[in-house]
Amino acid sequence: MSQSHVSKPLFFTITLYYIIFFFLCNSVSLTCSSSSLSLHFPLTSLHLSPTTNSSFTTSLLSRRNPSSSYTFRSNVKYSMALVISLPIGTPSQSQELVLDTGSQLSWIKCHPKKIKKPITTSFDPSLSSSFSDLPCSHPLCKPRIPDFTLPTSCDSNRLCHYSYFYADGTFAEGNLVKEKFTFSNSQITPPLILGCAKESTDEKGILGMNLGRLSFISQAKISKFSYCIPTRSDQSGLASTGSFYLGDNPNSRGFKYVSLLTFPQSQRMPNLDPLAYTVPLLGIRIGQKRLNIPASAFRPDAGGSGQTMVDSGSEFTHLVDVAYDKVKEEIVRLVGSRLKKGYVYGSTADMCFDENIGRLIGDLVFEFGRGVEILVERQRLLVNVGGGVHCVGIGRSSMLGAASNIIGNVHQQNLWVEFDVTNRRVGFSKAVCSRISP
Repeated sequence: MSQSHVSKPLFFTITLYYIIFFFLCNSVSLTCSSSSLSLHFPLTSLHLSPTTNSSFTTSLLSRRNPSSSYTFRSNVKYSMALVISLPIGTPSQSQELVLDTGSQLSWIKCHPKKIKKPITTSFDPSLSSSFSDLPCSHPLCKPRIPDFTLPTSCDSNRLCHYSYFYADGTFAEGNLVKEKFTFSNSQITPPLILGCAKESTDEKGILGMNLGRLSFISQAKISKFSYCIPTRSDQSGLASTGSFYLGDNPNSRGFKYVSLLTFPQSQRMPNLDPLAYTVPLLGIRIGQKRLNIPASAFRPDAGGSGQTMVDSGSEFTHLVDVAYDKVKEEIVRLVGSRLKKGYVYGSTADMCFDENIGRLIGDLVFEFGRGVEILVERQRLLVNVGGGVHCVGIGRSSMLGAASNIIGNVHQQNLWVEFDVTNRRVGFSKAVCSRISP
């Protein structure tokens, strides 16, 4: 998306969940297990340790329909968000969408009927023979809980209208619709439920890629998808180019996989996102030192706090307080005198400097066990946030109002990341993403 600064990447995924998750759980016959933060992934059990609570290891995937065999490759543009172009409608119109593994309902930017020609590259419903509006009689427009204010209503044409307002003041509103994705003459999805935004503060839409019932991958029955995020340009406004695949990835031979954690649908935990891509983070290293962070910081407790999720829609990584404090303690020990006192980036990140001093800190590693790691090399440890200021790409999740660890896209650079829905796992492989060939 076209964000003016970091406030939206930091709050976007979290806010989108709180709106959409309540909306979907309360307005349609869905089985949801939490009323809290959601980035969503339904999977089978993973045995964490002999002491792991077995109630955390239940399958949410069993009710999924057989996966499709769609294959599609696209470039992905990266600055603060991942942007891909997808062919939507009949005949297809290319639409730029933010790839977000942390949200559910996809929406496209539609231009109003009163405008004869689109001012931007927005979607023109009148040109598509497969486009249809959702009427007010559709279950998504019939909230079942009267004391909860849903972002849907009936408009004057008896169509289902939605409005989403985000924490940073941005918004999108329009109608819920059905439309096809046309990948080729032989690869066309059935009509999928989308938002058709007539008004929004962003030029690009959202491709919701979690495993909520209305996400793109759930509706289209995608078996797997992957992306390779290039290193971002230091020049403001310029995007680097990486790769995105639906279906099999020809580069997957070298991927190392980690099984995903899953949670019972029947168990409600206020701080848990039951549909997230939840990974079993074991620890964090800086340089050669493994930080003394308790394992409980990375695993959900009885209330769901401590979950670790992979989120392409969040720019920075965020850690719960006990983990963040240990990371900051070590960085202050190494370069404390250079810390920019009183400076907080995006309301959550306060490990900032007036120069890029990553060389003094060393590499940062997220450990998942079984040889699976995410290595953040020292030259990419800090992010240029403008004005000559460089910040470690980690924020405090409690400042987002979240009780989870979130691995953001800034720490997924130069990695293949594959979400294997069928086998309930996520794969990683080091790569030079700007040089990936088809």
